[in-house]
Amino acid sequence: MRTLIALCLLAFVAGASAQCGVCKTMKWGVCDGDPCACTLMLGVGNKQAVDCNKLIPKCFLMKAEMHRARTNQSTRSIGGKPVETAFVDNDGIYDPVCDANGGFKAVQCNGTETCWCVNSAGVRRSDKGDKNIKCDPVETYWVRLQLTHNATSSIPTTEQLRTAVENVLLQRYYLKKEFVKKVEYDPDARMIVVDLEKPKEDRSVDLPLVGYYMEKDVKVLPLFKDSAPFKLTTASTDVPMNNILVYYVDEVAPTFTMKALTGGVIAVIVVVVLAVVIGLLVLVRSPSLYSFNGFALMSCVQCSGSFFFSFSVLSQEARAGPVQQDSGQRDGANVMKPAMCHF
Repeated sequence: MRTLIALCLLAFVAGASAQCGVCKTMKWGVCDGDPCACTLMLGVGNKQAVDCNKLIPKCFLMKAEMHRARTNQSTRSIGGKPVETAFVDNDGIYDPVCDANGGFKAVQCNGTETCWCVNSAGVRRSDKGDKNIKCDPVETYWVRLQLTHNATSSIPTTEQLRTAVENVLLQRYYLKKEFVKKVEYDPDARMIVVDLEKPKEDRSVDLPLVGYYMEKDVKVLPLFKDSAPFKLTTASTDVPMNNILVYYVDEVAPTFTMKALTGGVIAVIVVVVLAVVIGLLVLVRSPSLYSFNGFALMSCVQCSGSFFFSFSVLSQEARAGPVQQDSGQRDGANVMKPAMCHF
């Protein structure tokens, strides 16, 4: 009898030890010791204590991912692409500076002399500057998840999808359904749009963190210990996902300026401006009558550094015939009253 009790105790201890060794919300996390404690390696000699009974803060996740990339360990960002969102994230993953709770510091520099401002999602929301850049903490209060799915055996209804979304958000990401403000569905495009929103000034829940975990689930590999593919389960069919876009809306609008434009966009703007200038020079040198797709240019006069153009708008019949110099003598059905445009 004593032998049986001893065996049972050993089995219990072994089972407890095995359970302690699993961090279900972060497969790189390690749980051991008595009492059981879980840590996540953020750098050489930098073990961060984490709670594996809830989602790990995004800032800690990104630091762990950068550490693994530097040390040639597998990561979850290989094959992933920076999300093109309404609040554009052109930077992708970087090595962030986190506060004690795993939140992002308002200023991020990625270990360089170039710095920028980020929101609570860690997404850049300003032009890049030097280390003297001033940034205030800004919360992301609204996240839009734009999902597309594979072909299904039947077409689910919007209400079925809403129920499935609420269930998976609660069971997998620990997010209550009260934060699901809207679910829309386009069956032809196989697109599901989910709006997650909280009241402004609410700091009790991290909506971008849910989006980050879901993005990894859909586009790369899950961060969870359980690596089962992400899908929505409705009453009529399973709905497996194949892509996701995450849009962020902050409590304060971002501060991007023209300096953030890419070289290609700037080149296009320069070409257009040059074309306009050349066109104006040609018109100034030859101020005679021109016709532009139904508009008759009557005169071009420079006055105090500005150009004034006198136009007459031609009817369909007038466009087909020769342009007359004296528009005022034309029939009213063919020529409307002259219009003055200021450039």
